[in-house]
Amino acid sequence: MRLIAKRPEGLTKTRLTYCPGCLHGVAHRIIAEAMDELGITDRTIGIAPVGCAVFAYNFFSCDMIQSPHGRAPAMATGIKRARPDCVVFTYQGDGDLAAIGTAEIVHAANRNEKIAVFFVNNAIYGMTGGQMAPTTLPGMKATTAPYGRDVEDTGYPIRVCELLSTLKMTYYVERVSLLSPKEIIKAKKAVKKALKYNAEGRGFTLVEMISTCPTNWGMDPLKSREWARENMLPVFPVGVFRDRGTEKEPAISEKKAS
Repeated sequence: MRLIAKRPEGLTKTRLTYCPGCLHGVAHRIIAEAMDELGITDRTIGIAPVGCAVFAYNFFSCDMIQSPHGRAPAMATGIKRARPDCVVFTYQGDGDLAAIGTAEIVHAANRNEKIAVFFVNNAIYGMTGGQMAPTTLPGMKATTAPYGRDVEDTGYPIRVCELLSTLKMTYYVERVSLLSPKEIIKAKKAVKKALKYNAEGRGFTLVEMISTCPTNWGMDPLKSREWARENMLPVFPVGVFRDRGTEKEPAISEKKAS
């Protein structure tokens, strides 16, 4: 019998602890597959976040380090500068990256730190009980916004890809979706590109993954994916926002003008 699918070598055999229908497991798998295919697992260091993926150090078979909440980009910066031969990535949720870690992620991108960032956006704080996150949609209910997010009081959702792509030094930024098999295949290509660019020492890369939180959204897994497609994707459209690896060099006259 021909084996056509197996557990990636980049994942341990530890059973995942995520809620039923959660897409963190999908994100883990495509990152692990990309590491395997690039042959970089043995020289990769990942930074586990505080949040639903706090136990990521148990799931990935590469070296992993636990970070304080929001500080993963700062830790990754130090590790990469000390060990430039390693591939370094952070794995972060929307509260970790876009709330308490806003300063770290913006300045890491602005300095073009040679790290990869995998950002899982499910528009809510998952592990701590469903509080409003920086990415919570207008009108979306949360335990700290029982009547729905009021943009007059709390502002609009922060769109991380759009924000970081305006920084001149940022190398590669793409938003993908994990809501269907076809989209997961495209998401893996983005993850692989981000890791490849970093293995080549090119610069700061970030892949945002639109995900779900069936437990805190109060929906079954299928309904949560339908809801995310109808409500999240219009606010957080998928696509490449920056890819300096495919940009053409400016003409000589343009270089002088700048």
